[in-house]
Amino acid sequence: MNKLSLYKKRFIPNELIHLQDDIILVLENNLIITKWRPLRPKTNMSGGVSAYYIDMGIKVSKIYDKKNKFLHWYCDIIQHKQGANPNSIIFEDLLIDVVIRKDGSILIMDTDELADALDLNLITVEEAKYALRTLDSLLKLIYRGEFKKLQTPINQAEIAYSSSII
Repeated sequence: MNKLSLYKKRFIPNELIHLQDDIILVLENNLIITKWRPLRPKTNMSGGVSAYYIDMGIKVSKIYDKKNKFLHWYCDIIQHKQGANPNSIIFEDLLIDVVIRKDGSILIMDTDELADALDLNLITVEEAKYALRTLDSLLKLIYRGEFKKLQTPINQAEIAYSSSII
């Protein structure tokens, strides 16, 4: 059986990145959890663990600082498409991001990029509507106090991975 290949498609800037160094911790029907390091060096981040909730259109990432201390939760609005071969998936970043800080405050980012992508015809109106509806669903889940449902599989995968490498 061939290994699953994951790709990240960005619209701004326009790029397709093979996530070849990501370690897949969980592979289920509607859930993929990976451990990763940044593609480009970052001054404040060492890496993280991400859960792709495929049916929800959300990628939730637990981000760590340079000392491997928890920094914040970072949520991308995504859609997925079949890659060039049957064992590949492309996750398209639909630009809107939500950061949940340690103190519980929420920051919604890059809505201006979604508008720019529409203006430049980089995404369709349908994709923009999907991104906004997905953002709405995510925010409602957070405001209902149910974000833990998305955090728990990530935390469990981290524990399982840590105990498997000891």
